[in-house]
Amino acid sequence: MQAQILAPGAALILWSLIMLLWTAGTRFPAMAKLGVDVKTAPPGGRGQNLEGVLPDAVQWKSHNYAHLMEQPTIFYPTLVILALMGASALDVTLAWAYVALRVVHSVWQATVNRIPVRFTLFLLSTACLLVLALHAAQRTMFAV
Repeated sequence: MQAQILAPGAALILWSLIMLLWTAGTRFPAMAKLGVDVKTAPPGGRGQNLEGVLPDAVQWKSHNYAHLMEQPTIFYPTLVILALMGASALDVTLAWAYVALRVVHSVWQATVNRIPVRFTLFLLSTACLLVLALHAAQRTMFAV
């Protein structure tokens, strides 16, 4: 197994947890400022219930954290497949590029959140993931 292809996955997991802490660190003070008390909230509440209640800039962190729970779920098993089947230096580079682009995307979405730049970052990271997924498929479907 090639451990170096797994390192970008570990880094993205850590980044996702940083985004979770950033979300909580901005959301709870904003809720307190508005007088929202989680102890007295009705049962079954969800984060989406805070849309339109908390300022948009506070919610951007939460939106990004949700994004980190979506597409990267394809990234992680792709890395495992490549680790098992043999990753190339290009695969490792693309995996790190994916992580770097996702981190930049997170910071952009959490702070500035202008959609054209955010979408470009998303497309670039998706292109990295697409090539990685094609490599994983090629290595498994045509394995000898």
